[in-house]
Amino acid sequence: MVFYTCGPNEAMVVSGFCRSPPVMIAGGRVFVLPCVQQIQRISLNTLTLNVKSEKVYTRHGVPISVTGIAQVKIQGQNKEMLAAAAQMFLGKTENEVAHIALETLEGHQRAIMAHMTVEEIYKDRQKFSEQVFKVASSDLVNMGISVVSYTLKDIHDDQDYLNSLGKARTAQVQKDARIGEAVAKRDAGIKEAEAQQAKVSAQYINEIEMAKAQRDFELKKATYDLEVNSRKAESDLAYQLQVAKTKQKIEEQKVQVQVVERAQQIQLQDQEISRKEKELEARIKKPADAERYRLEKLAEAERMKLITEAEAEAESIRIKGEAQAYAVEVRARADAEQMAKKAEAFQEYQEAAIVDMLLEKLPEVVEEISKPLTQVKKIKMVSSGGSEVGASKITGEVLEILNRLPDTVEKLTGINISQNLHPDGKPLISV
Repeated sequence: MVFYTCGPNEAMVVSGFCRSPPVMIAGGRVFVLPCVQQIQRISLNTLTLNVKSEKVYTRHGVPISVTGIAQVKIQGQNKEMLAAAAQMFLGKTENEVAHIALETLEGHQRAIMAHMTVEEIYKDRQKFSEQVFKVASSDLVNMGISVVSYTLKDIHDDQDYLNSLGKARTAQVQKDARIGEAVAKRDAGIKEAEAQQAKVSAQYINEIEMAKAQRDFELKKATYDLEVNSRKAESDLAYQLQVAKTKQKIEEQKVQVQVVERAQQIQLQDQEISRKEKELEARIKKPADAERYRLEKLAEAERMKLITEAEAEAESIRIKGEAQAYAVEVRARADAEQMAKKAEAFQEYQEAAIVDMLLEKLPEVVEEISKPLTQVKKIKMVSSGGSEVGASKITGEVLEILNRLPDTVEKLTGINISQNLHPDGKPLISV
């Protein structure tokens, strides 16, 4: 087993025993079994092609010669393109590969020249280069070759056609130059007039600005004069105000002196009042205290009198209350005796009396049972299909309740009122 390596600018193709399909390694290493396996190399270098197309008739029948520069190489990163290149160029030299690619590019270049005019090729070289690159790339890709770049290098002819185009272009440029010079002179004159106008306008504007500055000066001077006069007036008023404040303080001091004098007079008056109060106390208050004591004793006697009268009245009310309580007691005893007599009567009649009472109350019971129906304003009835629906259904329910009354009475009292009635509804036992 032999170990082989290759650089990044070439690829190895190993075929033979256990190598179906062949193994392709671009810029790597591989083990090869001698005698049973074969290794071949293919170059991945970039090839520069000088694509010349001599005297090709363009679309308008003008023969020209074009030279283009193309950069091509076998693509080693794409396995499919590398396999196609191995099938077509394995065992061939770089010159042979370059010749095949050059013939292909030249054929496409001639075909595109035949479909374009001289003016289109001459004026828009980028478009011509792009078309050649696009058409040639699609063909060379099938061979495993990629077009790296294509540039149009030179265009020339033997009929002096391009020179004529140049002369026409030169004449056009000269004409444009003369027109441009005339336009430039015209624009210069316009600019000069505009400059003169701008100068005059600037002069007028300058004079206007000077007038504005003079006006602003006068206005500011008037403002400053007004401010000075105002400050002067404020100063005069402040002086007068200060004089008034000084006079006011003098008056306040005078008032304070008067207040002190008045306070001293009030103090003397208070002392005089105190003296007179003591004199009055000695002459009037003591006799008044004696009179107050006498009046208090009289008031105490009057209070004791009123208490005695109130106690007497309360005793009278208590006696009246006892009399009323006795009357209530007597009335209660009478009611109790009446109830006892009624109980004795019920005990004597026993079941017949109870039945009689129940029969008296039955109409009231029936009235209470049917009373809710009188409050109903609207009734909705839904039938399930197996029973009757209508007013008869409602009255039937009421009658059903009434039929259950004897059973209910029997459960509550133990008396069967149905057995104590005749078929015509009259009781068997007379009360």
